[in-house]
Amino acid sequence: MEYLIDQARVFRARAAAHSLDLTEHAQVRRPRAMFITCSDARLVPALLTASRPGDLYELRNQGGLIPPYDPWKHTAETRTVEHAVRDLKVTDIIVCGHSRCEAVDDAVAGDDEPSAIAAAGHWHTLTQLDQLSDYPCVTPRLADRSLRLHAWYYEVDTGSTSEYDARTSVFLPL
Repeated sequence: MEYLIDQARVFRARAAAHSLDLTEHAQVRRPRAMFITCSDARLVPALLTASRPGDLYELRNQGGLIPPYDPWKHTAETRTVEHAVRDLKVTDIIVCGHSRCEAVDDAVAGDDEPSAIAAAGHWHTLTQLDQLSDYPCVTPRLADRSLRLHAWYYEVDTGSTSEYDARTSVFLPL
């Protein structure tokens, strides 16, 4: 904990050293994209994408889960997606799964075959993306092409990231 406190104390100095104008980011909140992923600490969206404060609007939870849309049940995930799409008007949403995800690994417990585990991770990521595409705030923006959805998969062992290519039905390296 002391390390975190020490880093928080020197944050402003580090930001200034990297030419990061915090006052500029405090005034305008216009993220370029929404990044939905697992809360696993090994996956850091801003680090992965070299984003600066304000570039990404993040939604993180165990497994990067997007619940099916239910008009009678407003979850934190639903509200967060609606805010990003309607109010912030993000143009891209990235759903990013990752290797060694406990939420996915538990679902394939007993199958130690690396290809089966990777396939389950890819399937999980695409399932979340599919559920997201059914949200009423997302559907019209997809139709008018003002919003794009992306499925990414991050390998925690190597740091490599792949993106799903719908034409080939394969995750390809970025």
